[in-house]
Amino acid sequence: MKAGKLSESILKRSVLRQLHNSAVRAPGVGIDFGAVDASAGKQIVTAEACRAFDTFPEAGVYAALNNLACSGAKPLGITMTLLLPTSASENDLRAWISAVSRVSEKEQIPVLGGHTEVLRTVTSPQLIVQAVGEADRELFVTAAGAQPDMDVIVTKWVGLEGTAILATEHREELSARYAQPFLDKAAKYIDYLSIRSEAAVAAKSGVAAMHDLSEGGVFGALWEVGEAGEVGIDADLRKIPIRQETVEICEFFDVNPYQIMSSGSMLMITDNGQKLVDALEQGGIHAAVIGRTTGGNDRILHNGEEIRYLDRPQADELYRAMERKFS
Repeated sequence: MKAGKLSESILKRSVLRQLHNSAVRAPGVGIDFGAVDASAGKQIVTAEACRAFDTFPEAGVYAALNNLACSGAKPLGITMTLLLPTSASENDLRAWISAVSRVSEKEQIPVLGGHTEVLRTVTSPQLIVQAVGEADRELFVTAAGAQPDMDVIVTKWVGLEGTAILATEHREELSARYAQPFLDKAAKYIDYLSIRSEAAVAAKSGVAAMHDLSEGGVFGALWEVGEAGEVGIDADLRKIPIRQETVEICEFFDVNPYQIMSSGSMLMITDNGQKLVDALEQGGIHAAVIGRTTGGNDRILHNGEEIRYLDRPQADELYRAMERKFS
């Protein structure tokens, strides 16, 4: 199988169909968390994520927290599993744990426990993080809440995580074309990974559906929201917010900036997109209405006169960029 997330067809036939799930809200395509009833009016929500890039291990923590935030839940804590190869040193171990600790301290979310182990079968560090949270039932949200004739919103800018990783991992190669301040700015996009603030604003504003942009980028997220809500999508490519650094670095690697890892950005579906955009902007969060949901099954992107149909998500473009060889 290819590196990255499982394809939708494999996920459905070999994972989801085999799980006899009694959760109040079971995970599925575009729904990266599960929930069970707790005390009156409350639900306990859990979400997981895995990261294997050495560059920013803290991205794995944010990925789990972001999955949780898409439900409208408030995080209670995280657990972690760190698997290391025999080639790893104690300094490597300390660096990965330090990255988790930094996020825990910054976000004021405790590490409830975890497991660390060195395995001969592991070739690179693997960080798996589970986030646990609590949600009010009336504020609980899933991507399945999307309905036809609603506005589609993207927060911040797409491609932030992928841009930061490439600007850091391949700084030497990129330096042949771009100035150091340009690359410094691109690498700092890793500071934008949390989506807790925009998720909280949206949940209180009555958003119908939320989904974080992670592997597969905005194109993958648009498809998954459509699948979860069984709606079509009609979006304008020119309205999707994207930074110039992302465009140019993706051009350098000949990859699609709309299909690259995009943690730090969210898709939101709501009845009144401009009202939610205004609320987000008041909180200092950039956002834009990029299209509408439809009653059909087509997921369409407009780019001027050009029209294209979205395909099922493929392997994230970041993997292809990272595998590029430089002479």
